[in-house]
Amino acid sequence: MNIEANRPPLAVRVLRGLWRTVDGARRLTVNLLFVLVVALVAALLLERGPRVPNKAALVLAPVGTLVEQLSGDPGDRAWGRLTGEPVRETLVRDLVAGIRAAQDDERIAVLLLDLDELSGAGLSKLRDLRTALQEFRASGKKVIAAADGYEQAAYYLAAQSDEIHLSPQGFVLIPGFGRFRPYYKEGLDRAEIDVHVFRVGEYKSAVEPYLRDGPSPEAREADLEVLGDLWRAWLEDVGAGRGRSPDEIAAWVAGMDERVAAAGGDAARAALDAGLVDRLSNRDEVRARLIELVGEDVESHDFHRIALADYLEAEDLTEPPSPRGDAVGVVLARGTILDGAQPSGKVGGDTTSALVRRAREDDSVKAIVLRVDSPGGSAFASELIRRELALARAAGKPVVVSMGSVAASGGYWISTASDEIWADATTITGSIGIFGMIPTFDKPLARYLGVHVEGTGTTWLSGALRVDRALEPRLGGMVQDLIDRGYEEFLARVGEARKMTRDEVDAIARGRVWSGADAKGIGLVDELGGLDAAIAAAGRRARLGERPRVRWIEKERTWKERLAGRLLEGAAALAPGAVAAAPHDPFSTAGRLRAALAELEALAELDDPRGLLAHCFCEVDG
Repeated sequence: MNIEANRPPLAVRVLRGLWRTVDGARRLTVNLLFVLVVALVAALLLERGPRVPNKAALVLAPVGTLVEQLSGDPGDRAWGRLTGEPVRETLVRDLVAGIRAAQDDERIAVLLLDLDELSGAGLSKLRDLRTALQEFRASGKKVIAAADGYEQAAYYLAAQSDEIHLSPQGFVLIPGFGRFRPYYKEGLDRAEIDVHVFRVGEYKSAVEPYLRDGPSPEAREADLEVLGDLWRAWLEDVGAGRGRSPDEIAAWVAGMDERVAAAGGDAARAALDAGLVDRLSNRDEVRARLIELVGEDVESHDFHRIALADYLEAEDLTEPPSPRGDAVGVVLARGTILDGAQPSGKVGGDTTSALVRRAREDDSVKAIVLRVDSPGGSAFASELIRRELALARAAGKPVVVSMGSVAASGGYWISTASDEIWADATTITGSIGIFGMIPTFDKPLARYLGVHVEGTGTTWLSGALRVDRALEPRLGGMVQDLIDRGYEEFLARVGEARKMTRDEVDAIARGRVWSGADAKGIGLVDELGGLDAAIAAAGRRARLGERPRVRWIEKERTWKERLAGRLLEGAAALAPGAVAAAPHDPFSTAGRLRAALAELEALAELDDPRGLLAHCFCEVDG
């Protein structure tokens, strides 16, 4: 037998050998990756976790904006940390939980507020933290604040401490509160773009940038009244923290330029001379002061410390507790109200309705607290949520609304199906009104490009919704009718909830915003107080006592999502990309441009199926 004749050609044998080599390498790679993943999972499961040192400083270093609910899902946030682009948000609930746990923890002697990375916060959130800090100090423990420079939100928190340390090269910048927006009328006229606006209410200023080059007298009047209430509350809280009168703090702002000039351009010295800070301290001097208070770690030569995230993990406070037994269920409604399912940080008509329904159908949830921190959005989505809350009340479960920094327009709409409404004195609320907009740019197409959009249709509505054609007058009339009806529906919802006549509601509606303090005076709010007060009120209504168990009603993650998130978090903690991204600079050219475009982006995502928007562009600078 000729064995050689039966052997495959040399080229085939070479290719087969090459394939076996490649296939073996592939298998080896997959196996190694599998082993690596298993090892990482085992390490995460077996890790002992952080330990709290004896006589330590708990370090609170909030990053970015203080929020009621983090944006996106945990996997996205962990991936952002891994790639060096973290979401710059800090959960107020975590800060409060850490402060309150440390208050009675004998191992925690001092609280350090490291405020360099805090970029902003609604005043109601700062006031919640102020209450927690006051309770911590009342226990006899010190609060130390330190930063290279203090802007308004950071200084508010620093003012609640026992010692404020400022870098000798630093500053204290307190601009007060303002509301400034880009106005597009002149630019739209130049481009010959028509924006057809439909609204009810002379105070519904959300649409004014497309109609004017500055705010109307009505908008200025309403804004100034609300901003004045916020400013007075800020001055009172800061003055009380520093042992100064509000007028003394206001005088610093009014004469800051003169004080800095008198100090030879030394802004830090000017702040010290004015009593706004206690010490001018470099970072090493702040460390030395903390070592003096809590002792020195022999290995790191730093003060005994534990970061908030580690402390929450060590105390098993990283996940909201889900106590067994009868409880008050808290549902968060943070962000713009949009149709359909939405991620955390936005209020989805379907998503939030499902959470309310889950609380209604849970026999152990005896009352519901809806925490609203929203400027509104889609009227349709708002009504879906309101309807679910009404069904919960019809089922015999009390509903109490707790308003955060903003609960306006659609945020107020969803609040009407409640037994009580609680707001902070500085909450921005009201803005009871409806609007819609249809832009058309047929004129610039014809003038600059010579493009004309014409054709034939079977009805007057054929082609009437195209933005590259002039608005059909009959369509405009019909849209205004829809807007008028939507406004009447809004008035009816408020009137039924607040036991007012249609005209009584209309007198305080028409798109006008109010502070929480003023809203209570005109009957839009029942009581002034924070989330804890609202939970206590719900507990009383459900006969659960003043301090009921609290269950946070949030989207539940599957075990796969939890595992994936844990793996990403572990990888993020080990990866170089986990270093926080550079802080956003609102004063840079890019920052200003980003702010100018943010409102247009927010408007573009509003998607009410009827085109009816119950939205308030009432964010405040400061």
